[in-house]
Amino acid sequence: MAEVSFKRDLNSKRTSYIDWDEYFMAIAFLSAKRSKDPCTQVGACIVNNDKRIVGIGYNGMPMRCDDDEFPWGKSSRNSLDTKYLYVCHAEINAVLNKNSSDVKDCTIYVALFPCNECAKVIIQSGIKTVIYMSDKNAHKVETIAAKKMFDAADIKYRQYIPKNQKIEINFSDINWNEMSQLPQTPTKQGD
Repeated sequence: MAEVSFKRDLNSKRTSYIDWDEYFMAIAFLSAKRSKDPCTQVGACIVNNDKRIVGIGYNGMPMRCDDDEFPWGKSSRNSLDTKYLYVCHAEINAVLNKNSSDVKDCTIYVALFPCNECAKVIIQSGIKTVIYMSDKNAHKVETIAAKKMFDAADIKYRQYIPKNQKIEINFSDINWNEMSQLPQTPTKQGD
């Protein structure tokens, strides 16, 4: 089988770059990879009007709460033995982890439509737009309440429809290992 070779035009702008929505949603998905939740990993990325990231978060245990000591399960006879009373959602963590004075008028990209508790934080923080990927919990009262609050507070929300099934991060694209093994250019010694 013949190998296909693609020749790049090094004198023209590259046209296969990702757009802003793809970029910020991919950041949210990459952030979700930090989550230790065995069932649902969610990430969030807050962006200001200048297309600058001002906050990132993922779902996980609160700081200083050892995630080996708290439950990750979804069901138990005792609600104290489930994750629901402990886990901080990605949206809340993104707002709390902001690197600006506020997130007023920003957009939040999130993998899963926010629950009612996250909707309250989004509204109170001044975020104006929610871009989500999945609305798999649309039937749940928490999601219905979130949409009701967003509508009342004039928060815009829309579903992100991906243009690509996946965006690959390949660390070998840069060939950093080869670069670090290149012979050093001799430097001229002073007289």
